[in-house]
Amino acid sequence: MTNILTILLASSFAGFLGAITGLGGGSIMVPFLVATGIPVKYAIANSMITIIATSSGSASAYVRERLTNIKAAMYLEIFTITGAIIGAYIALLAPSKYLYFFFAAFLSSSFYGIRREIGKEIQENVAQDGISQWLELEGSYFDEAIDREVRYKMTNALWGGLGMVIAGLAAGMLGIGAGAFKVAIHELILKMPSKVSSSTSNFIIGMTALAGSSVFIASGFINLTLAAPMAIGTTIGSLMGTRVLNKLSNKTVRLLFTIVLAYLIVQMIYKGVVSIA
Repeated sequence: MTNILTILLASSFAGFLGAITGLGGGSIMVPFLVATGIPVKYAIANSMITIIATSSGSASAYVRERLTNIKAAMYLEIFTITGAIIGAYIALLAPSKYLYFFFAAFLSSSFYGIRREIGKEIQENVAQDGISQWLELEGSYFDEAIDREVRYKMTNALWGGLGMVIAGLAAGMLGIGAGAFKVAIHELILKMPSKVSSSTSNFIIGMTALAGSSVFIASGFINLTLAAPMAIGTTIGSLMGTRVLNKLSNKTVRLLFTIVLAYLIVQMIYKGVVSIA
């Protein structure tokens, strides 16, 4: 078993990056735990705790700064919780090697979409569809990086909701909150600004992880010796991350997101190949 200090340091780093990128920390901790010899299903189950901790640590700060769009979060969470519960049951039945490749596949799709958006700071003149207007999916926040108030509107609410069902499935199956996939849906389909996307993702993933973790807890996969230091570390890291996000440009947030994704894709493909050999 990996020593507690190492887990604390790794989870603090995961919480910090997770709070900035919207990944939640689980997508960083799962590969780390697997690399230290912990079986993938136990890594998935215990990483749910880090996701809840990251969300709890960062959500209140982002809501206070008006970065989180609560209306969008509540609408999208209806779809993701349903997918998360189903996905957790699938994870208990599916062979581990398939989880590695599924993880790599959806991260690759996120990487491709976000990479094309790196050069853009804020998407202007977004035309809302009828459902998005009815739900009032819009908002504003003060961006410290460009020193002005940013107003934005979202669109494609129906397609965004359906996409979040798939994100929920991934969350339950992979124990990562599916922050990577959610951020891609927020930016590529709903047209959220990057900072709003990351902060709203952090708000959502805690509820998604809570729904998925209930299945793992009932099945006895949670190890408190492992989960407790992970929760402490990710909470500390996420609180540090909230102090940094609004000072970064949207371009920098996207760049950090794609760098972390590239690492995770390579790591999971490698583990999947090794599990087959």
